[in-house]
Amino acid sequence: MPIALYTSFIAEEFREEGREQGRTEGRAEGRARDILLVLETRGIAVSDDVRERIGSCRDSVLMKSWFEHAVTADSAEKIFETT
Repeated sequence: MPIALYTSFIAEEFREEGREQGRTEGRAEGRARDILLVLETRGIAVSDDVRERIGSCRDSVLMKSWFEHAVTADSAEKIFETT
């Protein structure tokens, strides 16, 4: 196998891995914005700690739960409570 073909194959694997990571991070950032938007639209105060916790999460299942709780929670902290 020519070395150029081999290095090109490896480089493409790294590029694809980077693209997937970027897509995952983009989805998480979008979900975080959605959660914050719901809370803010409802007039719920969001502390810096809550904002940081939401913004740093990359667990899509957990963020879906937080989003669902954001629709009815009476405080930002309550979105983290499990039912």
